[in-house]
Amino acid sequence: MATYLLTGAAGFIGSKTAEFLLKSGHTVVGIDNLNGYYPPAIKQARLKPLKSYKTFKFYPTDIENLPALKRLFKMNKFKAVLNLAARAGVRYSMEHPHVYFTTNVLGTVNLLELCREFKVKKFVLASTSSLYAGQKMPFKETLAVNTPLSPYAASKKGAEAACFSWHKLYGIDVSIVRYFTVYGPAGRPDMSVDIFTKNIAAGKPIEVFGNGSQSRDFTYVDDIARGTIKALKLVGFEVFNLGSDDPYKLNHMIGLIEKNLGKKARFIYKPFHKADIMATWADVNKARTMLGWKATVSLEEGIKRTVEHYLENRRYQRPL
Repeated sequence: MATYLLTGAAGFIGSKTAEFLLKSGHTVVGIDNLNGYYPPAIKQARLKPLKSYKTFKFYPTDIENLPALKRLFKMNKFKAVLNLAARAGVRYSMEHPHVYFTTNVLGTVNLLELCREFKVKKFVLASTSSLYAGQKMPFKETLAVNTPLSPYAASKKGAEAACFSWHKLYGIDVSIVRYFTVYGPAGRPDMSVDIFTKNIAAGKPIEVFGNGSQSRDFTYVDDIARGTIKALKLVGFEVFNLGSDDPYKLNHMIGLIEKNLGKKARFIYKPFHKADIMATWADVNKARTMLGWKATVSLEEGIKRTVEHYLENRRYQRPL
């Protein structure tokens, strides 16, 4: 069994990825800076079940902290690094652009340099479908991604570019996984599925930017975590889309939430945001062929699970 460094271990996707690795018998060294972008109590709740594994070690540190990272590399012999730590959120990045670049780019460079120094062969970077803005759908990994519409997307482009450089210069084997609209139980509270579920359940109106006709390739978190682990395969340097390959309009997703809650939504419509894109649709043939991965949870089933989890746990959740 291998030892993996997993950054962003207290995050929505990171904690699920850690869970799957631990259940497979691996050792996971998890780090997370537990920042206040959303309540750290949510992150602590995700860590609690992971800490029941003797093969899980957690350190509350930051990927921008190079000396702290170096100590972990000295203490452990990592088979691979999975870098899921990132500043997320398109709109928030427009208000705080600097931190997106220091975390998403500089933090990634810190990890790549330590992989070079300590001869860690494999690096997995979590990236984003936001890079495909303006491209023809379905989005293929071969498309140029040179038109990022937000500091968040631009910082992820920078991280990807750094990975390519360190692969070419030092032979680090890199898989970049571009995530498409991840959702599921206990997700980030700033994500649309979570916001809509909580507000509709509480009888509060929901804000929709545009008329709800925009479409997204919604992908269930368990599928994303499985794909991230599959990306540990040695491939040289490759980019993989991880999406459902089955986009739905925002209005359809809202309708599924309404159905599972047994409540109708009230809407506040706002102008479409300039940093958003109208549609995403992942071509996942490459992940299917090279990694043996495909999404298995339908949007209908995923929303059902998400709403059920919310209803079972809402007494413990803080209001928005």
